[in-house]
Amino acid sequence: MKFKKIIHYIIDIIKNIFSKKDVIYIIENSNWSIGWDGHYITRALKSFLKSDYRVTSKFLENTIIHFGSIHTFLKQDSFVSISRSNNIVVTWFHVVAEDPRLKKVPELNKKIDLLHVSCNITKKMLVKYGMQEDKIIVIPLGVDTKMFISSKIKQNILRKKLDISSDVIVVGSFQKDGIGWKEGSIPKLEKGPDVFCDTIEQLAKRYPIHVLLTGPARGYVKKRLSSLGIRYTHRYLKNYIDIVDYYNILDLYLITSRYEGGPKGLLEAWACEIPVISTQVGMVQDIADHKKTCWIAGIEDVDSLVKGMEWLLDNDIKRKNIVKNAKKQVQLYDWEQIGFLYYKKIYEKIITKK
Repeated sequence: MKFKKIIHYIIDIIKNIFSKKDVIYIIENSNWSIGWDGHYITRALKSFLKSDYRVTSKFLENTIIHFGSIHTFLKQDSFVSISRSNNIVVTWFHVVAEDPRLKKVPELNKKIDLLHVSCNITKKMLVKYGMQEDKIIVIPLGVDTKMFISSKIKQNILRKKLDISSDVIVVGSFQKDGIGWKEGSIPKLEKGPDVFCDTIEQLAKRYPIHVLLTGPARGYVKKRLSSLGIRYTHRYLKNYIDIVDYYNILDLYLITSRYEGGPKGLLEAWACEIPVISTQVGMVQDIADHKKTCWIAGIEDVDSLVKGMEWLLDNDIKRKNIVKNAKKQVQLYDWEQIGFLYYKKIYEKIITKK
């Protein structure tokens, strides 16, 4: 894996030198979420600009460089060195008060042209810590509505493949919520894995629950579920596309985060017609409607999360209405439309100033 990353890095340096583009979207050199963001955004941009995504900005000149996360631009307390001939855009998904990078906000103001955030909660936090409000552009995350589709007819077949009984309630959580990239035994509290387990513990007192997990570093959740005697299945999917089948196994998707930029799971579950129960984080506050497209609970409000799951499980009509409304809503966030917003609200602004 490390060798593949080195090769990927070298190939992208060569591309930076010899293949000139209007926009380069910088992703993390790992098989994770923003790599797909880069894929979809640059694909949507191709009608307007020459664009591509890379793992490094080295040797880029006279280009709009969009760092797809703050991690890719601010490393070990230092900003990545960039030629002054470039214009710089940075995405910052979510902010926690104790984040040491917030001390760098005044310097960040001077170094970048625009800052992209995916929700208004993050915008307010960054303004509070000194980010220039007129440099912040809010554009939500997107989803591939052609790939993420419902396939209820396959649900029992898919469950059998994972040895999950057809008579249980399957609750999904597809994220990374442990610290690091290995076992993840130490919880990443901003993602709320403790709240997730507390909620499942209460729900399992009334329903036969099976938890379906994907993503790396799920050790804390697995240990808690095992100690509670709650059945679970965990798969770390190497191919992102496979996650569509996993959504189609579910009865409910549960989001218990304290802080989020997305979460993507909201849109992906909506597109696959899976009802969502979520804390009021990130994009949920901007684009979801309580009891219409999603059950929304307060941060750390386990009682409300449990109530929402019961509300959906005990009433077929309400559950079908939420799924129908969410399916309609998610069409607004297809990557083709979101990519166009990137062009109009970010890149075109920079180009017209040149």
